[in-house]
Amino acid sequence: MVCTDGPRDRGCRRTVGLTGSDDLAMRVLVAEDDEVLARTVAVGLRREGMAVDVVLDGDDAVANALVNSYDVVILDRDLPRTHGDDVCRTLATQGSSSRVLMLTAASSLKDRVEGLGLGADDYLSKPFEFAELVARIRALARRPGAPQATNVQFGDLSVDPVNRVAVRAGRRLALTTKELAVLECLLAADGRPVPTEELLERVWDNEADPFTATVKTTIRRLRAKLGDPPIIDTVRDAGYRIGGS
Repeated sequence: MVCTDGPRDRGCRRTVGLTGSDDLAMRVLVAEDDEVLARTVAVGLRREGMAVDVVLDGDDAVANALVNSYDVVILDRDLPRTHGDDVCRTLATQGSSSRVLMLTAASSLKDRVEGLGLGADDYLSKPFEFAELVARIRALARRPGAPQATNVQFGDLSVDPVNRVAVRAGRRLALTTKELAVLECLLAADGRPVPTEELLERVWDNEADPFTATVKTTIRRLRAKLGDPPIIDTVRDAGYRIGGS
């Protein structure tokens, strides 16, 4: 598609590769004033397993990015109300940990240098290929400084986050996007109980109702698909976990 504008718990290990990516569940903010483009990109990214929020102006971009923990902010440079340049500066001065991928219709070297100089981590000119956008988002979300995990394993369960595949006892599991993302979050926690609120933040976006049984329902379906022996524990007043003592 072309767009126009503590120690690891027993049994749980990661298979590390030098060129792999740590594509566990990601939350992304799309700040783009072209609503059709913004919604189209959001739909595509959700199909890639990401939780996506959409804002249409710079004021909302700043407000959302400083309140929520985003892995990547896709930031159109020419936003109304607060310009994208000022949004980028604000996030940098406020110590935001989100990586910024700046978008603009301008493609000159001067524009790219200016965008990166404002604190952006990467730069993509419009029009762009959707596949390249996804690749750049995933590259930005990788943790720096060390080889990245490609596969995550716990006992006879293996998850390949790059190809979005989960296998248990040699059987490929037919998981939905949200079920796979929840499973990735639980495995990434290395036995730490993951609260419901954290799963909502990492796997769902602002469209999710925090007062529904969404997480509980997804966990129930995931347990059924994982089969026996059960590996997801409920920890009272703490959340859910895989592994741990």
